[in-house]
Amino acid sequence: MPKGLLGRKVGMTQVYNAEGACVPVTVIEVGPCVVLQVRTPERDGYSAVQLGFDDKPRRLASRSERGHVAAIGSQREKTRQAAGVELLTKPECEPKRFIREFRTEGDSTEYAVGQSLGASLFAECKAVDVVGTVKGRGFTGAIKRHGFSGLCASHGVKKAHRSLGSTGQRQDPGRVFKNQKMPGHYGTNQVTIRNLDVVKVDEANNLLLVYGAVPGHNGAYVIVRETNKK
Repeated sequence: MPKGLLGRKVGMTQVYNAEGACVPVTVIEVGPCVVLQVRTPERDGYSAVQLGFDDKPRRLASRSERGHVAAIGSQREKTRQAAGVELLTKPECEPKRFIREFRTEGDSTEYAVGQSLGASLFAECKAVDVVGTVKGRGFTGAIKRHGFSGLCASHGVKKAHRSLGSTGQRQDPGRVFKNQKMPGHYGTNQVTIRNLDVVKVDEANNLLLVYGAVPGHNGAYVIVRETNKK
């Protein structure tokens, strides 16, 4: 199984490495992640491990969310059990807010349902990929969204310094081409930052310190996995 965990971005700080240089790092809380389900080719058609992170109060969880992690004695369970269908093993834990699957290339039975995984999974890892959601910035102009330089700030330029300039054509074709860079919605897209060096692993507190920035606001959920970039 490729090393991967779910986590939460804590924030940025700076630490000193072995050479005494001050490096900027992002602190990520990875785990504890609970194994909710184990996918097998015989039953599901593929191999994967489903992980859950961050407990959700049962009073806020729906019935389906509670039934995903614990046996609740539903009518569907009783009907399937009476028909002789083998029910999936439940982890018997609290409902989770963040659930994702990690594909495995071989046998995934080495992980058991209900098993807890933490930062120790990255103890021997040198670099990781971090998947997160970029901060939402709403409806923005072309300068902020695409990095346009804007118009001149010299004498004679009217109040249009941050406009994007001309976008159309002449009478032929007489229209604006598709995919023209214009103002619009900016942010809230999924981004993967690859090959971030692992500076420190705090197994006691399930903290991972990686060199550089990570997408998302402080407290945002992220996916951390061992990089496959050589």
